[in-house]
Amino acid sequence: MAFPTDLFSLEGKIALVTGATRGIGRHLAQGLANAGARTVLTGRDSAALVGSAEAIRGIGREVRCVVMDVSSVASIHAAFAHVTETIGPIDVLINNAGVETIRPSLEVDEETWDRIQDTNLRGAFFCSQAAASARPSAQSALSIINVCSLTSQVGVPQAVPYGASKSGLVGMTRALAAEWASMNIRVNGLGPGYFRTQMTESFYRDPAWRTRMLDKIPMARFGEHDDLIGATVFLASNASAYVTGQVIYVDGGYLASI
Repeated sequence: MAFPTDLFSLEGKIALVTGATRGIGRHLAQGLANAGARTVLTGRDSAALVGSAEAIRGIGREVRCVVMDVSSVASIHAAFAHVTETIGPIDVLINNAGVETIRPSLEVDEETWDRIQDTNLRGAFFCSQAAASARPSAQSALSIINVCSLTSQVGVPQAVPYGASKSGLVGMTRALAAEWASMNIRVNGLGPGYFRTQMTESFYRDPAWRTRMLDKIPMARFGEHDDLIGATVFLASNASAYVTGQVIYVDGGYLASI
């Protein structure tokens, strides 16, 4: 029997990606579009969204841009109402938007803590809630993918607010998966290892840091953005119809070896 490749197809599905203006979010949106999805790109920077959209239109796929600030519940509600009214209820939600500040814990102030939690964790919850609430019927299928982190599993010095938010994201993933499974909503996580992005660029400029990190990765290389596409399409598609409450770490073996 031929392998059922259509299980991985996203044709006819609408996928919304938060934080799609750059880095991992931008690449995940392109990967979903390549798999057939109609994509909705969200972020705070309208000009940057246009740049991400042009790359997707370049492969002949439909894409829309919606300005949304995930740290504002009002902005989330307005954006999802607009998407539902003008495009339709979404089938796939990628909670990717995130911020990070590297700072000794004794120097972390309330503003820094709240900004990171509001974007990385609180925003992901209220986006998930909005997506679930907008479904056309109580049993309409929805796949939610929360972009987690290695800091969801291991402690990283001077990244306590970020690690707390990403650890909380794993807990939220499991709790929502358990609560919403009967509603035909699957909730899973994607855990990138070390990937070079604008947010992590300062680390990669340090040769000593790169050497230390590569020594900890069994595959002896940093991740390329395309390495994340397969796991994302799997979790978004019918190929993972019986998978929920899981986090797939795409880390070159890092967590398996520590």
